[in-house]
Amino acid sequence: MTATIMFDLDGTLIDSLPDIAAAANRTLLDIGIAPLSESTIKQFVGNGLPKLVERMIRHHDLPIEQHSELTKLTLAHYSAASSDKTIPYPGVPQALTQLREMGCVLGVCTNKPEAPARHILDALDLAHHFDTVFGGDTLPVRKPDPAHLEASFNAVANAGPRLYVGDSEVDAETARRANVPFLLFSEGYRKTPVEEIPHRFSYDDTHKLPALVLEALQA
Repeated sequence: MTATIMFDLDGTLIDSLPDIAAAANRTLLDIGIAPLSESTIKQFVGNGLPKLVERMIRHHDLPIEQHSELTKLTLAHYSAASSDKTIPYPGVPQALTQLREMGCVLGVCTNKPEAPARHILDALDLAHHFDTVFGGDTLPVRKPDPAHLEASFNAVANAGPRLYVGDSEVDAETARRANVPFLLFSEGYRKTPVEEIPHRFSYDDTHKLPALVLEALQA
């Protein structure tokens, strides 16, 4: 098989919510606001760190003019401790190994900034599986702009079939706009239940992913 598979990162390959929430709450404490629960901050995840900060600002009815300052502050907190409590979802290392053994070319296309994305992949011993990593700041555009996903595929120059694996409404929209088939991880981060997102294939256990990849590519 010479398929190229791009993966979202947060909520698809890794459970990063504890570290994201910790960074966001450090920012809130810096400006004198009490921390929020992880379940509340989970609702802010999606479309990258700037969007998370925007949602946090709206949640607290803060001046939107603080967005740039609070985004830089949150990124600094997150970059300092982005892998302290982040872990791969069960079955991720095994699935990635199996997909590579099947001949697949693998990459990451995420809205997380590229530097912390690469740091986390290194820290979790996942980086060696991937031929490219595109972060939310790698290009002037980010998901759901299809150019972000298309550029990540083009970076590996593989002529075989393409597939995207994600977990959210943004991932589904990005893949549809790029005309790329996709899989959704039902245990990830999203605001809409996975059954309400138009899709053909989803999975709830990463151990099942290699078999589902074959099914999706043959559909």
